[in-house]
Amino acid sequence: MNKFFKNKLSIICLIFVPIIFLWHPNWLGFLGIQPYWPLFWLLPWSMINGSMNGLVFGFFLGLILDSLTLEGSFTQIPGLILCGIWFGRIKIHSDILVGHFRYGLICSLGSLLCSTLYFAQIVVKNFSDSTFLLFITSVQNILVEVFLTGLFAPFICSQLLRLFKFSRRKSIIINLSKK
Repeated sequence: MNKFFKNKLSIICLIFVPIIFLWHPNWLGFLGIQPYWPLFWLLPWSMINGSMNGLVFGFFLGLILDSLTLEGSFTQIPGLILCGIWFGRIKIHSDILVGHFRYGLICSLGSLLCSTLYFAQIVVKNFSDSTFLLFITSVQNILVEVFLTGLFAPFICSQLLRLFKFSRRKSIIINLSKK
């Protein structure tokens, strides 16, 4: 039982992304905006497992989050897929301090990409409306989300990366000992 949890620790942590997405803790937000939670899990997962797994789990994570939101005409899938592919191409850095700041910068750029793609869907759908200029204030929400994602990413991503590497190393050792 203990081996199962150690081998599947990253997948078990995936379950917490929709929970935090729905919980929406106010004490971690600013101006009522939260960081973009899926990127905190997707970055370390994709860095360890590669671009193809990042693509698959970006799609899977987007499906889960789209099923939780009430608005059915907009999707988070394209942004998460692109981030999963991009994150999978990034190599793990050996310098701890540079790595922490790099997680923040990468997650900020990923959050900007995902939020911009989501906002572009809203703008395209409502372009012909006379209320089009009301959506321009959403840029403030995007910038706050990018800032918060970049602020929390060094703390969360470094811990998850360490946890995923530990569980992967244990599973490799266990698999090699069985052969």
